[in-house]
Amino acid sequence: MAVTGAVLVLFLLGHMLGNLKIFLGAGSFNHYADWLRTVGSPALPDRTLLTITEIVLVLAVALHMWAAVSLARRAAKARPVKYAAKRRSQAGGYATRTMRYGGVIIVLFVIWHLLDMTFGTVNPEGGDATPYDRMIAGFQPGRWWVGLFYLVAMVMIGLHLRHGLWSAFQSLGLTRRPRVRNALRAGAAVVSAVLVVGFVAAPVCIMIGVVK
Repeated sequence: MAVTGAVLVLFLLGHMLGNLKIFLGAGSFNHYADWLRTVGSPALPDRTLLTITEIVLVLAVALHMWAAVSLARRAAKARPVKYAAKRRSQAGGYATRTMRYGGVIIVLFVIWHLLDMTFGTVNPEGGDATPYDRMIAGFQPGRWWVGLFYLVAMVMIGLHLRHGLWSAFQSLGLTRRPRVRNALRAGAAVVSAVLVVGFVAAPVCIMIGVVK
């Protein structure tokens, strides 16, 4: 769970930084998208490293989901009888209660996002358009529902990430001291918030006409 989570967090950070290049203009954004497909060339064929990255991400997601199910079953087996009274804790917080449904929303969003931005199947500009044009078309004001879906998915990812980071800190035994515990809780929230804001910045600016 922790290893696959770390892989996915690193991907999210890199993907967020890449998305922010849209504020540098079409040339910079399209150059970055082209670089992703040609990195390692001419020593390696185009898309070699990108394909490897995609395979690693698919495996990481699958293993992450498998780990979640395995841990849930182990917990249920260890405690077949529910607690008589609920305890207030991070494990019983809002993020935990929405992990299951948030995971479904995230999976649906990833499928849509690939069809929209990667393959262009559901994008108004189609698959032959440049990455910049697909990005602009994907979040045009008339498709407000896409932006709303994107926003909800990013919030779910942020909650998922905050809970995951906090759980990792607890598993490592770093939350025993109150000061450290409060700092780590705040750190998990800040990292999650930065990712959410970083991801929604471009779609929001496109929808309100700041980026055209």
